[in-house]
Amino acid sequence: EEFVAHAGNVTCLVLGKNSGRLLATGGEDCRVNLWSVSKPNCIMSLTGHNTPVECIQFKDSEELVVAGSQSGSLRIWDLEAAKILRTLSGHKANICSLDFHPFGEFVASGSMDTNVKLWDIRRKGCVMTYKGHTNAVRCLRFSPDGRWIAAAGDDSTVKLWDLSAAKILTEFTDHTGPVNIVEFHPNEYLLASGSSDRTIKFWDLEKFKMVSCTEVESTPVRCILFNPDGCCLYSGSQDSLHVYGWEPPRCFDVLPVNWGRAADLAICSNQLIGASFSQVTVSTFVVDLNRVKKTGSIIQGVVEDEKLYNLPVTKGAVLRRNYERPLTTCSRPQSKVKEEPESEGRIPSGEEDKDDKESTAEIRNPEEYKEIFQPQNAIDTVAVKEAEKVTAPTEMHSPVMKRVQPQNNKLADLSDEDAVSQIRKGHDTMCVVLTSRFKNLDTVRAVWTTGDVKTSIDSAVTMNDLAVIVDILNIINLKPALWKLDLCPSIIPQIDKLLQSKYESYVQTGYTSLKLILQRFGPLMADNLVTPPSIGVDITREERHQKCKLCYKQLKNLLPILQSKAGLPGRQGSAFRELQLLMAAFE
Repeated sequence: EEFVAHAGNVTCLVLGKNSGRLLATGGEDCRVNLWSVSKPNCIMSLTGHNTPVECIQFKDSEELVVAGSQSGSLRIWDLEAAKILRTLSGHKANICSLDFHPFGEFVASGSMDTNVKLWDIRRKGCVMTYKGHTNAVRCLRFSPDGRWIAAAGDDSTVKLWDLSAAKILTEFTDHTGPVNIVEFHPNEYLLASGSSDRTIKFWDLEKFKMVSCTEVESTPVRCILFNPDGCCLYSGSQDSLHVYGWEPPRCFDVLPVNWGRAADLAICSNQLIGASFSQVTVSTFVVDLNRVKKTGSIIQGVVEDEKLYNLPVTKGAVLRRNYERPLTTCSRPQSKVKEEPESEGRIPSGEEDKDDKESTAEIRNPEEYKEIFQPQNAIDTVAVKEAEKVTAPTEMHSPVMKRVQPQNNKLADLSDEDAVSQIRKGHDTMCVVLTSRFKNLDTVRAVWTTGDVKTSIDSAVTMNDLAVIVDILNIINLKPALWKLDLCPSIIPQIDKLLQSKYESYVQTGYTSLKLILQRFGPLMADNLVTPPSIGVDITREERHQKCKLCYKQLKNLLPILQSKAGLPGRQGSAFRELQLLMAAFE
């Protein structure tokens, strides 16, 4: 599909990675235009910038879009409300790169002025400036757990910053040309970087060393994307798509695609969507991933030693650490942030109000707009009726809100009073649930303040409310030092219930807690079970042996659940396979 996107030359574009349906373009006409992929009609046109738009990025949920201009200013629009949300200024040159924090209300920007800035969207200010690059910052990416940010620059380096410590973790300097793109592996501690030196390098984020490097491509690498399950990496090369593995380095497949110079890639329904631009036109392409080889290719390069052929293909997937994502929406990506003076980090409120008034969101295709953005705001009467039956709110701990697709279109026939009545039904039910939750948590908190974690857990268990258990475990999981062997007999049966929950966030909490138990106490339990009884009376040892024996019995009861979920595709299946490996110590 090819269409004219702007009155002036197109300068940048981005695909929505969540749905694969949205495309945003920026142009020399100072506008940001939104499109539905494969449809040539503009959904919405966003104005407000006074200089050409240089860079754009969607938030993961695709509810917000941010655009950076040649003048160094950023504008953030709320797409569902169809209005400007924030105007941010602070850079002294072109904005070259942008990325939203995966959970918190933060956005990062990189500029030709060599600086990386972290912005608090709610407080309208810059909370931190990261310095260190000596040339333009071409790409920014937050890690999947939101704790790090990787920056790639024209100075041929990739820098990794720790947001909580506000300091640089490491710097990768092996590229010999400007680094154009970086991407974190969706699960493992692995980073890929593409450069104008025509190679892609893979970096281990535990050892901070290079894992491997691809063969030299025919053109600079500007566009890469990991498969959602992390099995391979796609590279949008000049008129072709390359599919790479990294341990050992190999090229699985090469497909000719007539997209010229690909600007961005996304994956939706096992289809890879690519987009490119030239002058005023934008082109989109679709590749069926069912026809793409993702495994089984020969190792790259000339191999003189036959032993290299015996390298295990999936070694990294087993040994490398996985990200532990927070289970509640974080309000700040770091606990101690040294904030910059207001004069540098913020713009005067009067000036911002003036800029916001000059910014508009013009809806050009109402039907497409409602189809994509309005479902989240619609009242789903079927969902309301079902909500009255539940005893716990759905996905209260999930960091990303999912859009609700309407199952009927009866809202238009409802009067205002009927609509309010529908809302209040669900509201009253939720109020009852939250009031009960508050009382339970208040009871647990009263015990917690005495410093007795074991009694706090036991009191939460007696309440028979999994939501309270999840809240407490989320706290303990963030502070592993709180874990004691005494807690395990009470918690493991609750983990059994969490792993069988229909709520993804509950399953994630159960998985994280079980992983911590196995890592911290697995070897101790295994040793106590096989060690012969001591001579004489040792009450402490006997108590420890009985606890380990009980925990072992409880853990064995979890094996059928782990086996059934280990076969699931993607990230969840990988997590349960990791638990199976940790449980192997008891066999």
